[in-house]
Amino acid sequence: MLPELVTPAPGPRSRALATELRAHESRNVTYVSPGFPVFWESAHGVNVWDVDSNRFLDLTSGFGVASLGYAPRSLVEGVREQVGLLYHAMGDVHPSAGKAALCRRLSQITFESWKLGPGKAILTNSGSEAVEAALKTAWLATRRRGVLAFTGGYHGLGYGALTVTGRTLFRDPFAAQLADFATFLPFPHCQHCPFGASGREPSACLPDCMNTFMRQAEILLGDGEIGAILVEPVQGRGGEIVPPDWFLPLLRSLANQFNAVLIFDEIYTGFHRTGRRFACDRWNVQPDLICLGKALTGGFPLAACVGRAGLMDDAWPESTGEALYTSTFLGNPLGCRMALESLALLEAEPWSQRAEALGDHLHQGLLKLQGASKRWGWTRGLGLMRGIEVLDANGAPDAARAGRLVEAMLARGIILLSGGVEQNVLSFTPPFVVTEAEIDFALEQLGQAEAYASSQ
Repeated sequence: MLPELVTPAPGPRSRALATELRAHESRNVTYVSPGFPVFWESAHGVNVWDVDSNRFLDLTSGFGVASLGYAPRSLVEGVREQVGLLYHAMGDVHPSAGKAALCRRLSQITFESWKLGPGKAILTNSGSEAVEAALKTAWLATRRRGVLAFTGGYHGLGYGALTVTGRTLFRDPFAAQLADFATFLPFPHCQHCPFGASGREPSACLPDCMNTFMRQAEILLGDGEIGAILVEPVQGRGGEIVPPDWFLPLLRSLANQFNAVLIFDEIYTGFHRTGRRFACDRWNVQPDLICLGKALTGGFPLAACVGRAGLMDDAWPESTGEALYTSTFLGNPLGCRMALESLALLEAEPWSQRAEALGDHLHQGLLKLQGASKRWGWTRGLGLMRGIEVLDANGAPDAARAGRLVEAMLARGIILLSGGVEQNVLSFTPPFVVTEAEIDFALEQLGQAEAYASSQ
């Protein structure tokens, strides 16, 4: 369903709420400008309605959470039933039955599906906590404090997750309080190659790039201090960056060679977003630990770290009544119910095929935009996880222009986000229920917004 072009954003109620929020929330949290934000009131499918009754086409899935759109019937009914029964329990003391069912299901769709035996889960409240659970697991298993991570990577903003996040924007303000256990290597980015061979598609990556990366990694891993390798199989907030085909298989080989724990952060890419259940499935590479979140519940703050059962048992001692990893809301009954309902929906239909087909359609549309103006750079991504670079007149990254385009699209009834290390990538992660007509409409509006911006 397409929004009406009535320049809806933001209306008077949204503006009043923005003023109220600015007065009482830390000013660093919510970005406020004359054209931003709108305040949501309801959502269904791919559409969001704000407090001024304006309708928007959401091409973000609410940060990649609502992969199946907003308010699927069975998810809503499950929430209503669960709220009437139980919405809080004692997660590590007296949990709900849903916690056991969810841990079993997570094992089935990860390590059992990969024919690697059972998996065991640690449930958390956020993706950041899931990453930190993985880091703790790797430390307990190896007793080596070092972690090999990657530039441009985003793993959350808790101090542990922030330590392994390769983004100076987030790290630098807190650097004096962060630990020093992370070592960063360049994430292979063929369109802007860190090894000197820029301007290629991942399938055309030069062998010298792989050899250069491998030599650097072997030197770092060879000192015996690194116990974990942490990576997003496809970088999300880093700008929808797809690595070359050699990358994940090489990491798996290096982890085996140096007895390191391989951790995949699939919080963003998991559950068919990239055209596979998990992005790592595209390369047929399995991790030792996988971090999941976002689409896992379709809208509740619950995430998980799932690992090979043998690794988890070797790392974590049996609980004697005081758990080493717990939290007040661990395994929240409502969250577990939403996760089980969401997983049932995600496994009921060939969503990977749909994400792949719609992603190809979106990619072709972005290529047409790219060919129409020199102010567009590379377009890239997999499935329904795509990005296009915004450039200035000299061909350099233009974050300010990307931000203006996001606001211009909001005024046209379309919700977009910008991302990337330079903040100049427009990101497209729409719900899987989006249609080709809605994609075409959004790209048409984006083309018009860009042409207008270029004429000013």
